[in-house]
Amino acid sequence: MTLAAFIRDDVKARIMDGTLAGKVTLRDLSQRYGASVTPVREAVDALVRERVLDKGSSGRLVIPAARVRPANPGAAPSALRDRHQEIARDILRRSLRGEEAFVREEAAARAYGVGRTILRHVFSRLAGAGMLEHVPRRGWRVRPFREEEMAAFLDVRELLELRALDLAIPRLVKEDLERILALNLPAHGSVKVDTELHPYVLARCDNRFIQDFFRRHGAFFTTLFHYAAHAPEAAAVMARQHRTILGHLIARRWEKARAALGGHIRDQAPALRTMMTRLARLPVDRWPRIDDSAAPLA
Repeated sequence: MTLAAFIRDDVKARIMDGTLAGKVTLRDLSQRYGASVTPVREAVDALVRERVLDKGSSGRLVIPAARVRPANPGAAPSALRDRHQEIARDILRRSLRGEEAFVREEAAARAYGVGRTILRHVFSRLAGAGMLEHVPRRGWRVRPFREEEMAAFLDVRELLELRALDLAIPRLVKEDLERILALNLPAHGSVKVDTELHPYVLARCDNRFIQDFFRRHGAFFTTLFHYAAHAPEAAAVMARQHRTILGHLIARRWEKARAALGGHIRDQAPALRTMMTRLARLPVDRWPRIDDSAAPLA
């Protein structure tokens, strides 16, 4: 699946289940998916042709009223989101167990109690998150978690992201860094990790080969690392590490920023292992909700 196809399917699914509303712009979608304007424009053009999006008289993108209000506006979006979570958690459970199973649409639709159209929307989003792969004439293959693959990915990620930081330094904007820093500050007694730092550095490095590596290979582990941040203790640590990196960048302490970023990347592995140990003690229906809209790097 190409990046443009994933964006098209994900935006369509979000419009249909009511989780995307209001203004839609190429710039906002580019930031959401950590992509350049080119694949976003391809996706939007396809959605306009399918009448999932309209272009207003001013040329602005508009979600048609029929798409904004489902037939049962009080319950449909919530029910569909819950069904999405049920399916996503089941696929994640299989992945973390190391299963490399094929899932047939017809059998899966019966098992989950949904139509095949809705199932394809969910599976397309999970494919974009790296958890599934569509294999023609065979179905959807679950991506199995392998610890040795995670270690290899983190090795390459550290090398490339540190290089991306070196290239991005002349293009970093202090006001942007301060805004991202504010997003990682504790609020109302809780901590939420904002994941904009990493896509921001990658976008500013202006090296399409580095960016392409993370688009092609980063989705699966990005989803897992982002999911690991649900644990309060992990969230506090990751947010603190983000604040340290950003503080050094704002103060132009480049070597300290590089060291902090490298340590932060290496800490993803133990955070993920802790998450897996915690999940093993919980029934699947009590697992945290899965956000498969994370940018290509968390």
